Amino acid sequence: MPSSAAAPAVRAIDAVRAIGADVLALLLAATCAGCDAPETLLCASCRQRIRERPVVTGTTAGLLVRAAMPFESVPARCVRRLKDEGETRLAHPLGAALGEVLRGVLEARPAGEVAVVPVPSSRAAFRRRGYRVPDLLIRRAGYAPRRLLSTRRPTADQRGLDVESRSRNVHGSMCAKGSGGLAVVLVDDVMTTGATLDEAARALRVAGADVLSAVVLAATPRHSERNAYASETRRK
Repeated sequence: MPSSAAAPAVRAIDAVRAIGADVLALLLAATCAGCDAPETLLCASCRQRIRERPVVTGTTAGLLVRAAMPFESVPARCVRRLKDEGETRLAHPLGAALGEVLRGVLEARPAGEVAVVPVPSSRAAFRRRGYRVPDLLIRRAGYAPRRLLSTRRPTADQRGLDVESRSRNVHGSMCAKGSGGLAVVLVDDVMTTGATLDEAARALRVAGADVLSAVVLAATPRHSERNAYASETRRK
């Protein structure tokens, strides 16, 4: 039996062992977010899939948007794990992918400060997750989010709505503060039609900001393909 003097040290060692066992169990239970390969958060193949296909597109109101990846296959599964299943460790590789695109946008600005402004999460989404996805991605990309936007009223779920209905649903739902005279790049996680980005840009411009463009982690293929097709048609 250990002496009374040694008992605290023994208990501390036991506690460390217990924590180590819990961490090991967590790692062994993990599966790749992209392909379900065991014992890894993101395998090498899937990690490559979230870094290889940037998309340039735009909103219905004409805001230029650069996406780090299309929202499909492996990227879509990774984003859903981050947003819907609380797997915040994925914010590191996903944020790195976002950062590559964001860095290029910011470095193209010849001079002056550019504020990196996240699209605000709804109060309900923040309560459900405990974190704001765009803000988290910006930080993991190596930048400081400027939270100039806030929601002023709740909106309906955008899923299932067409382009016009999405625009009506979010119009007037945001307001901005402290942005007069600032150059701004908007950041969001996923873009479908761009209605939310257009509303964010509207609110910032009303407050006096110069909205340069937007960067998103992923754009839905349906939207990016439609814009790519339109661009190709104009070139012809």
